[in-house]
Amino acid sequence: MTGFRWEIIQEYAPLFVEGAWMTIKCTIICVILGTLWGLLLGLGRMAKAEHGPWRFILRYFVQLPVRVYVSAFRGTPLFVQIMVVHFALVPLLINPRDGVLVTSGIMSVDFARMLRSDYGAFLSCIVAITLNAGAYVSEIFRAGIQSIDRGQMEASRALGMTWGKTMRKVILPQAFKRILPPLGNNAIAIVKDSSLASAIGLADLAYAARTVSGAYATYWEPYLAISIIYWVLTFILSLLVQHMEKRLSKSDSH
Repeated sequence: MTGFRWEIIQEYAPLFVEGAWMTIKCTIICVILGTLWGLLLGLGRMAKAEHGPWRFILRYFVQLPVRVYVSAFRGTPLFVQIMVVHFALVPLLINPRDGVLVTSGIMSVDFARMLRSDYGAFLSCIVAITLNAGAYVSEIFRAGIQSIDRGQMEASRALGMTWGKTMRKVILPQAFKRILPPLGNNAIAIVKDSSLASAIGLADLAYAARTVSGAYATYWEPYLAISIIYWVLTFILSLLVQHMEKRLSKSDSH
């Protein structure tokens, strides 16, 4: 094995920087959207009514679809989901010729063409990872909410608070403190999973490494470099989660 050739990394340093920035952008957007989507799915999974027609409506038109969705996205590979989104879902919606958003007048042909050509891979990555992360985050929220004593919900409702206000003011703040570690693990997983989008042309870290390895016919330098960068990103993210946990624990002690 030959020595590590730093000149390769130095020559393609701007490409690695751009790839790292793309990975960071995808992570931030997917973590935010995936958490919000997962929260909605988690609430939908627990939606129920004791009596009346809403009991059957919520069971079969809210709970059941959410369960099928979560099972489907947790039971299929993310790589396959990215491919389906990029080559099937996105063209179905924003194809300049016959996309649903174009033919319905919601999006212009020029804007759809620009979106597909300039941001197609980025958009597909965001959509696929967000849909996938939402399935996992929904289970995290469901477990966190169910871990809160049911008496708190009953007491809040007895005081005249609505279900939504009780969930927002009483249940979710307590549940969030308990689910912060698994949410942090999910965010770290998103950092690493974003590398799969290089297969559809997203100019992230994995794409940069593949470009350099193709130019120099070597894999040691570029892939070791992005491995270190990925490790640094996940390490910083883990420190951020630990800091948030400490802040929340201090607020509980006061």
